[in-house]
Parts: sequence; C-alpha cells; structure tokens
Amino acid sequence: MDLTRPDSAVPRGGTVRPFIRIEDLTVEYRSPSNQPLTAIDRLNLDVAQGEFISVVGPSGCGKSTLLMAVDGLLQPVEGRIEIDGTPVTAPGRDRAVVFQEFALLPWRTVRQNVAFGLEGQRMSKARREETVSRYLRLVGLENFAGHYPSQLSGGMRQRVGIARALAVEPQVLLMDEPFGALDAQTREILGEELLRIWDAHQRTVLFITHDIDEAVFLSDRVAVMTRRPARIKEIMAIDLPRPRTIEVKSSKPFGQYRRRIWDMLHDEAIQASRER
Repeated sequence: MDLTRPDSAVPRGGTVRPFIRIEDLTVEYRSPSNQPLTAIDRLNLDVAQGEFISVVGPSGCGKSTLLMAVDGLLQPVEGRIEIDGTPVTAPGRDRAVVFQEFALLPWRTVRQNVAFGLEGQRMSKARREETVSRYLRLVGLENFAGHYPSQLSGGMRQRVGIARALAVEPQVLLMDEPFGALDAQTREILGEELLRIWDAHQRTVLFITHDIDEAVFLSDRVAVMTRRPARIKEIMAIDLPRPRTIEVKSSKPFGQYRRRIWDMLHDEAIQASRER
C-alpha cells in the first residue's frame, strides 16, 4: 500500500475498509461582505480504525475547520464524511472532542466535569460513578476528584478534558491542538501520557497540531495540508517503533521525518504569504 497517497489508509487489526472516509470535502464560509470563502476544497482522507493520525498545515489553512466538519458541527457544501459507513450529518456519541481551551465547567469538581457527558445517557448512578473513577485513574487524577478546575495546573486540566472525552467511550477522538496552551515541559509529558492512553484503548484519533515534533512523535501517519483553500498535500507514514518514549526524538529517523514535513510546510507558508 502506498502510504504517501492522500486516499491511503493503514489497516489495523485486519480492518481494510477505512473507518473514517472523507471524500471530496468542500467547506465554505461567508466573508464580512457576504462573499463565499472556500476554506477546504475537495479534500480526501481515509483513516483506519484504531489509527492515530495528525494533521499539520500552515496557519489558517483550515485544520480546525476539518475537525469541526468531522464532528458534524460544520456542513460541507460538497463531498461527504462517513464514519464506519454512516454519513456524518451532525455531532454524535461516536465522536468526542478535546479542545485547546480546557473547556471545563468551573463550578463543577473534577469528578463532576468528567461525568458531564454521561449524565444524559441511560446509565445507573453506580455505573456512572465507576466509569468516572476508571477514567480518572487512567489519567492519574483519582486523588484530585474533589478539586475544582481553578485548583489545577494547566496540564491537569487538560487531563480532565481527555478523561471527560474518553468517559463517553467514543469511537473517534477529535483533538484540536489540545496541548497548544501548555508549556513545553508539560506538553512533552502529556504527549507521552496520551500515547499510553491510546495504546491501552486504541481509539481512532484525529489530532490537529502546529507542532511537527508532536505530530511525528504521536502518529501512525501525518497528513500535511496545503494553504487555503486546503487539500491534503501529502500523507507520510511514520515508521517508528511503538511503544515510543521521548528518547525517539533524538533518533536520526525522527529528524528525517521532521525535516521532510517542515520542508513541505515551509513551501506552503511561503506561497500563502505571497498571496495575501
């Protein structure tokens, strides 16, 4: 299989059919003068079940727009998105989003924030409490269940956000620059934690980031978007052994992946600056 093709997907666990299929996706906005502005133009991307794929691209190219379309919050003017063969027309329980902003309810404790997405489901209180406890243990916050967001560090707050997203047991985890507001050291630690969690649960992850190192470290593949109107320029398979630790970042193959992605992004950024 040619993993540099935009329509390629990596089978995991024997899965051949793409779990997420994005086909000829076109998304438009309206400018202040009410003129159509094309953010994404005929974009194609397939994602296998259980795959961790990161999306990088020039600033303002439409990465978050792509994520919102997959979540069902934005409707395309053309094309389609399917998850496990079902068209995406609105947000659903099969997807959960982790944002860059922590998006926690400040008047709720950690436990209550993680339970938030479960409260509308038909679930007994005992089962809900057990589910919340399980995911708090998973992210290492069981001893902070009674704390409020204001009493937590940025990294801990983002762990709450991840636990809240995982607690509803989605098939797809959509992450929009989830570590972007954190300091470098915390970002490194949470990257390793995210891989540990992903390895344990094998959710399908679509991860938006500006950080090339982060994309290479976390991903099975990295999709590089063009400047706006965005398409997929190239998809690069990351052939680094798993489980990964931070030491892999000092390896020669890691540096080669990083350089190749940077070269593609640099070209797109230069072209975008010339068109402004």
